[in-house]
Amino acid sequence: MRAPLPPADLADLGLCPIRMRHLVGVFQADVERGRLPGAVLVLARHGRIALMESVGQLDPARDAAMSLDAIFRIYSMTKPIVSVAVMMLIEQGRLKLADPVHLHLPEFANQQVAVQTPDGATLRTVQRAATVQDLLRHTAGLTYEFLGDSSVQQLYRRENMGSRERSNAEFSQALAALPLMFEPGSVWAYSRATDVLGRLVEVISGQPLAEHLQQAILAPLGMNDTAFVVPEADHKRIAEAFAHDPDGGIPMRLIDPRETPALHSGGGGLMSTAADYARFLQFMLNKGELGGVRLLGPRTVDFMTADHLGRIPGNDPSLLPPGHGFGLGFAVRTAAGEAPMPGSVGTFHWSGIGGTSFFVDPAEQLFGIFLAQAPNQREHYRALFRTLAYSALVD
Repeated sequence: MRAPLPPADLADLGLCPIRMRHLVGVFQADVERGRLPGAVLVLARHGRIALMESVGQLDPARDAAMSLDAIFRIYSMTKPIVSVAVMMLIEQGRLKLADPVHLHLPEFANQQVAVQTPDGATLRTVQRAATVQDLLRHTAGLTYEFLGDSSVQQLYRRENMGSRERSNAEFSQALAALPLMFEPGSVWAYSRATDVLGRLVEVISGQPLAEHLQQAILAPLGMNDTAFVVPEADHKRIAEAFAHDPDGGIPMRLIDPRETPALHSGGGGLMSTAADYARFLQFMLNKGELGGVRLLGPRTVDFMTADHLGRIPGNDPSLLPPGHGFGLGFAVRTAAGEAPMPGSVGTFHWSGIGGTSFFVDPAEQLFGIFLAQAPNQREHYRALFRTLAYSALVD
């Protein structure tokens, strides 16, 4: 497998070799305890790979060792890539952040918001239309059906908004017909907003989302294993979760990377590898450029990774921790303390519900990637990996 970036000696990167071995050992021990099926761990600093190791099994049912070129369902780590695609179109002058969504997707005109009253939910016309910026920062009033049991979330479930059998156009029409959960601009609420952005990219570019991402981002950055479906020749590289969760409970049903979906989910449909995603994060850390290919201007990357919430409150501290805001596609650290995990002010991150996560720390010129298919352990391993990574910094 090709290295995504040049390797370097740990001492040259300000990382302690003993502490790095301990980091890997912690995850290896969890594999041996039957807590983690397998994982790929990546740390890079100053444009060099400091750590790229695999532990455990690729597929517990096949007893195959995890490989560095394993293909993972990255779910919501799709969102930053689609957000970059939107910002590229904005840089080209083809749309603006302040544009109302309905200017490009007419089905979102005249939206209504569900308001709870003592007699139940009632509908009222929104006070202002959601904008492209609202979609990027999750303030468009939308929600996810699996994050609660409100009347709107019940409607999402009834309409099967998680289906991969609709086209992006059909998805957009179905979602737009449902009421909003919040007034646009009033609250940060994690949602299907980036799926709507996927449809927006299609309308502006005139291409299916998969085709546009391939031409605009994935091919130029050399992300050759990132797509909405895994070709048959690479099925043996797909990472799998335990059939039964070690903590018990109902296992999450993961999407099948072998099936070609009708929906190119901008919010959670891509499969990728450690090497591919490392190239994407180095591109972000380089402020829009990799290997002589520039896709975004440096000021645009700074703008994307600034806080766009200000005083807009968040509705879920487990998804948006204390001391964090949200930019255009990424959670952004606004305070050195407060959050229960380390990181510099300006660090940006996100994760996927299937067990994957990343963080990028521009102040330290550092990024980390944790890839596993361990849905119910995702929060534990996200925090553990970040904590151990920062403990290894000694310069």
